[in-house]
Amino acid sequence: MRVSISGFLASAVLLTAAGCATRPESISASFVSHEKYMGQTCPQLTDSMADARAKLSEYSKLQDSKANVDAATVFFVLIPASKLSGDHAGDVAKYKGQVEAIETAQIRSNCRKLAG
Repeated sequence: MRVSISGFLASAVLLTAAGCATRPESISASFVSHEKYMGQTCPQLTDSMADARAKLSEYSKLQDSKANVDAATVFFVLIPASKLSGDHAGDVAKYKGQVEAIETAQIRSNCRKLAG
């Protein structure tokens, strides 16, 4: 059985693309217990939320940049750059988890009303 060069290249691109950095919106939150935040006052929770959202935004932008670079490098050299330099998926997941935990702590502490 003969495998064509174009078939081999197409397979290589598909396998390599599967190893590319994940887009931030596709990364699930890590579990962070809301209990960690339950001793904070409502203003402290608001500050913690602002900090967590800022970090999430920062690492989401970095991760998105890694995904963009991976898409370009896979096209040219068939190796995702993030495989060589790492990505920020763990940080995105961590801060998504913190945001969820702080939201839960705010709700349980009656710091804000649920929109609805």
